[in-house]
Amino acid sequence: MEPIIVHGLEWTTKELFVYPNEFIYWSIQIVMYPYMTGLVAGAFVLSSLYHVFDQKDLKELARFSLVFSLALLPTALMPLLFHLQQPLRGPNVMLTPHFTSAIAAFGIVFSTYGAIVLSEIWFVYREYFVAQTVALRGQQGVGLAAKRLLYHALTLGAYDTSAPALAKDKKAVRILAGAGIPVACFLHGYAGFIFGSVKANALWMSPLMPVIFIMSAVVSGIALCMLTYIAIMEWRKFRSPLAQVIDGVALEDIIGKASRYLLGFLVAAISLELLDLIFRGYTAMKSWDILRSVLYHKDFVNIFVLQYGVGNLLPFILLLLPRLIIRRTVFALIFILYGVFMMRWNVVIGGQAFSLSFAGFMQYHLPVLPHNLDTYKEGLLGALTVAVTPFILFWLINKIVPSLKFEGGK
Repeated sequence: MEPIIVHGLEWTTKELFVYPNEFIYWSIQIVMYPYMTGLVAGAFVLSSLYHVFDQKDLKELARFSLVFSLALLPTALMPLLFHLQQPLRGPNVMLTPHFTSAIAAFGIVFSTYGAIVLSEIWFVYREYFVAQTVALRGQQGVGLAAKRLLYHALTLGAYDTSAPALAKDKKAVRILAGAGIPVACFLHGYAGFIFGSVKANALWMSPLMPVIFIMSAVVSGIALCMLTYIAIMEWRKFRSPLAQVIDGVALEDIIGKASRYLLGFLVAAISLELLDLIFRGYTAMKSWDILRSVLYHKDFVNIFVLQYGVGNLLPFILLLLPRLIIRRTVFALIFILYGVFMMRWNVVIGGQAFSLSFAGFMQYHLPVLPHNLDTYKEGLLGALTVAVTPFILFWLINKIVPSLKFEGGK
């Protein structure tokens, strides 16, 4: 008879009194799950700064963020599929959505958000689809013919590019972007709702958890879009001097404007997290003793040094200093992304660090070199697979939808 391998046994170590059936069940993929959904929401909020609030300096960055949000969207599902022991059951969330539980409502929210993003991209780029269909008409070659058929299908038969028609497209974009902001926030906020509603876990049970997740999601999504945009534009600048100006606006001006919004969201996120921490200490419920051991002893470095110090305070100072330059912004963005990841890590892993006996602790050891499918999915390589996927998807989508344009380029 083959021995039964308990999920979590390979990466969990125990200290003091821990119940025999307690393990770190939620590993790196459940850290990646709220992290990736947060990036989706933040990217969409950044795109809405132009489409809803008419921040014209952010026009090209907003278009880039909208398409990048679409590339990030499928990766919100990947961590759950990696984590499930029977991933074939995963699509049931999409096929049979309902509101009887927070995770079951994911199908409705995810589908609604996906429809909004696809519709908004179509209205933004409909004129381009029509222009490409007309330009490729009569061109010879199998590849060009297939490309023309693709763009012809993307037009959905709407070939009117007159001024009144384009004005209607712009109005539709604004409506969709405005409606998409609360949907994008709810897409990630419900992840915080899942944790905040777990009454059995003292660290997770907080009414502020959904709001904290939403605010940190906006911060991480904006930071990733800005970092990726800077990397691409700097590479193009290296290859062509014409890439120094985007739609008549210098790259430094675009990033400087976006950084001011990022700084505002970062202040709000830090304030909410500190408010939650102070509230827990002030109320000092019966679980506070074990929570204090986790916060101030076991996970002190992860929380106060890596999350708050490196991930919050350091980028806050870098962005606040006068004469912001691209190089300093890049370091600030990397630190912000790291800080939000550590916040997710401390919530998911730190929330499982103490036993329900309140007299023992568990530690999670991330599998680096996989020796079976489980340690691949729940290890470093599985997390890297999820992290790399949106960049591959964006490269493919950008072949069809030109989200990256600069003056003098195509």
